[in-house]
Amino acid sequence: MPLTLASPAFDHEAAIPRHHTCEGDDVSPPLSWSDAPDGTQSFALIVDDPDAPDPNAPQMT
Repeated sequence: MPLTLASPAFDHEAAIPRHHTCEGDDVSPPLSWSDAPDGTQSFALIVDDPDAPDPNAPQMT
């Protein structure tokens, strides 16, 4: 089974609810991982949105 990352806060491939964005309360959604490879001790999640505007300089990157 491959490593799976899921959240009960939204459906697979659905938009992230506003509550979990900077346009809402900016609260991190709950996450769960399953079927990690043997020996896994930690996880890192990096989210990059290169077309999101910078709130301090609103222009697209």
